[in-house]
Amino acid sequence: MNALLPSLLAAFSTPSPEAPTVAPVEVVRGFVRDVRSGAHPELADRYMAAAVAAHQIVSESEVTVVRTPADYSEHVRDFRRMFGHFELRIEEMIADGDRVYVRWHQTGHHLASLDGEQPTGKTLIEVSSAVYRVSAGRIVEYWIQTDRKGLELQLARSATR
Repeated sequence: MNALLPSLLAAFSTPSPEAPTVAPVEVVRGFVRDVRSGAHPELADRYMAAAVAAHQIVSESEVTVVRTPADYSEHVRDFRRMFGHFELRIEEMIADGDRVYVRWHQTGHHLASLDGEQPTGKTLIEVSSAVYRVSAGRIVEYWIQTDRKGLELQLARSATR
């Protein structure tokens, strides 16, 4: 037994190789492709921490809400109800350490009331950008900006036609 003791002690004291970590840019790329795009909102827990600080920046003020993967999945389903099966096209993605910036165009159709405007079925384009912070392979925080004025102008044009 004494002969086995050094081997056992060495096994417990040797650090195990760490599991490979996914680069933040790959986490965000997968999140946008699978979840934010509306393709698979049910996969949000694959990319998001249990609680994510969502900083929603609008010209009037900044609002921070806490989103769970389940909340976010429902948020994307709301987009699908409003825009139908929309197309999300990434225009730009830049990574720096644990932060990843993404700018996208989302094209769908006006299928539900938005800002009091009755649905017209016409094409709507939403331009947004977000910076995601990734820790331990999960999104833990993000800051998002959406061109609300552009969407407002499109809704006004749709209403007058």
